[in-house]
Amino acid sequence: MPVHLGGKDPEECRIYKEMEKKGYRFSINFALVLFHLGAIGAFFPAFFSWSGVAVAIALWWLTGALGIALCFHRTLTHRSIVMSKPLEYFTAFCGTLALQGDPITWVATHRLHHAHADHEGDPHDAHRGLWWTHIDWLYMPNAARPSEAEQERNAPDLWAQPFYRFLHSRAPLLQVLLGLILLAVGGVSWLVWGVFVRLVFVYHITWLVNSASHKFGYKTYQTEDLSTNCWWVALLTWGEGWHNNHHAFPFSARHGLRWFEFDPTWLHIRILRALHLVRNVKLPSSGMLARRVATPHSDA
Repeated sequence: MPVHLGGKDPEECRIYKEMEKKGYRFSINFALVLFHLGAIGAFFPAFFSWSGVAVAIALWWLTGALGIALCFHRTLTHRSIVMSKPLEYFTAFCGTLALQGDPITWVATHRLHHAHADHEGDPHDAHRGLWWTHIDWLYMPNAARPSEAEQERNAPDLWAQPFYRFLHSRAPLLQVLLGLILLAVGGVSWLVWGVFVRLVFVYHITWLVNSASHKFGYKTYQTEDLSTNCWWVALLTWGEGWHNNHHAFPFSARHGLRWFEFDPTWLHIRILRALHLVRNVKLPSSGMLARRVATPHSDA
């Protein structure tokens, strides 16, 4: 229910707005429905073009691989690597175009997830069910979803930088501008595939890390949560599906820790390190790995 702020002092207004962020979020639900309806256009021949598909794939890589997996997750949230500042800002801009929240919102939410993984206080606690962890946590009433003040408190390193505060307030506008550019350059097919289809696809594969990778797969390492290593999620998400490995060693720049756990984001990091574009790459030692091995090993 909307809160009416007439006659309230500024502090009361701030408190009410913070409360609304944790309540039912109609705007998020409406936007998700709209994007899914737009993605249906992919099934109509009038909106198909191979160039549109190519644009969607390119943006999947830019926004999903470079933006979410490499920048938002491994660089900004966990500081597993240090990027050169121009590269960090470029990839953060790409991640913002994934429209999963700006860097401050995304990082603050994910840090809360790790602080309370699958316990009270986790914004997408897996004990609340598969559908909750996949999508419902985004717009249903959720006391663990961070308010503006909590975002600032949990991502102070980003909040201190004007560039990230700009992205924090302009993320939807940047998506609109991208859509207008695609429409102007490539027509409706580029808009449908480059925005709607791409957004919905990257949404769901990212959400699978929260849902499927806390439900299906195997556990290599002992953790106090439900995280699993799920190979098919890892293939879709540039290596993010090796989630039990990640929860055991959140600081690690490499998520696929065994020879057969293919981790494309780790390959990106190795290339960038060879080009001297990243440094301070963090990895667990062999002793750390041995101490955390789960017994007995469980596969599913």
